[in-house]
Amino acid sequence: MAALLDTGFLLAVLAENDPQHAACLAALGNEPHVMLADVVLPELAYLVLRNMDHHTLARFLRSIGVGQVDYLSSTPADLTRAADLLEEYADNRVDFVDCVLVAIAERMNITRMLTIDRRHFSILRPRHCDYFEILP
Repeated sequence: MAALLDTGFLLAVLAENDPQHAACLAALGNEPHVMLADVVLPELAYLVLRNMDHHTLARFLRSIGVGQVDYLSSTPADLTRAADLLEEYADNRVDFVDCVLVAIAERMNITRMLTIDRRHFSILRPRHCDYFEILP
């Protein structure tokens, strides 16, 4: 079974000084198949370049598609579903990337999220399951 990667989770994996680093690294190591959505990359790249360095980002980019990390492109239907979710959860200030991840999860029948954003992913209700399994 696959799991989707969220930005904060990946940032914690890449930043050894992050308080969530060890837990996220362990969770990633326990997942046989993880998927990275295209919408995560710009947000992650911005944060890595702001808080770390170019070498860290380059090393990560080279790891995509190698081993356990597959790359997913969002579709126009995913973006439409994300727009619906943005409106539905506007009071909770759920962000764009989270909504697209939910849409992709619904389309791909993925129920596991690798994220440190428990607040948003706990309130979002996907169509294909009762709730997401949130790791770590």
